[in-house]
Amino acid sequence: MSDHDLAATAQAMVAPGKGILAADESIATISKRFAALGIESTFESRRAYRDLLLTTPDLSTYVSGVILYDETIRQGITDGTPFPDVLHKSGVLPGIKVDTGAKPLAGAQGETITEGLDGLRERIAEYVDNGARFAKWRAVITIADDGRPTRNAIATNAHALARYAALCQEGGLVPIVEPEVLMDGNHSIERSYDVTTETLRTVFDELASQGVRFEEMVLKPSMVIAGKKASRQAGVQEVAEETVRCLLNTVPAAVPGVAFLSGGQSAEVATAHLNAMSKMGPLPWSLSFSYGRALQDPALATWKGLEANVDAAQKALYFRCRLNGIARSGEYTPDMEKAA
Repeated sequence: MSDHDLAATAQAMVAPGKGILAADESIATISKRFAALGIESTFESRRAYRDLLLTTPDLSTYVSGVILYDETIRQGITDGTPFPDVLHKSGVLPGIKVDTGAKPLAGAQGETITEGLDGLRERIAEYVDNGARFAKWRAVITIADDGRPTRNAIATNAHALARYAALCQEGGLVPIVEPEVLMDGNHSIERSYDVTTETLRTVFDELASQGVRFEEMVLKPSMVIAGKKASRQAGVQEVAEETVRCLLNTVPAAVPGVAFLSGGQSAEVATAHLNAMSKMGPLPWSLSFSYGRALQDPALATWKGLEANVDAAQKALYFRCRLNGIARSGEYTPDMEKAA
């Protein structure tokens, strides 16, 4: 794939009014979510659920791409058509999670390093053959009272993100670069701003040093938000202002778009935050969404593993995608939630 094609794909991923559906949960993660609803996790039940998501009518109206998991990219709909082909035919770009998860970082108590670089060049080639057009790698940064994150944890994860991104561009995939600063803990929004700023600056320094082309990537950051246990929770407007201020101080203008992760926020709050930021333009890059639970949770809760609920579950997914598509233009209002 030429550099021009990668740049065009990156632009398509953050096309106006659309966002990315993250459906890349590992088997362990999706099994936990199934269990909470009394759904048995099997190869077939996971296939059926992803079938529900990916065949939602008119999904491409508000979704530009879907991130798949290794199991999912090898599955297909009932007639055997592979999921990547289903997405391509509906005008949605297939993507793939390529990291193998966060593991304990040696010599750094309570911190992690995301693994998966071994054999990545070969796996990228296989995923491209399977129809993938972009990839995702998630790094995890923890804030805690004991001094975390350490400089070592930020630098090590940034280095791995950059190695992944360079390999993706070499192999023909647009990399989604995802440095997530977790919202767990009791830290203030001010502390979140400082850590997120340091993390993003380090990530882009590494990306530049390893020759990653900014116009051929998409950034997937966490928002600047107080920890879940913080005594003071910032309002929607403050989160929006602090997040945009952080991005303006760290993200090069050549990056086509910023597709936020929801990071444990409720579906409604994640949409409200995106909407508030969208009102703050013009900005150097597009602001979009790459939500997992904030898009999927209503659909999963509606489905409950029952074929009879597929239509209602697809309507629930489409509704959340639509509201976030509207939020990208800053025209979302809480009253719209009543139409669900």
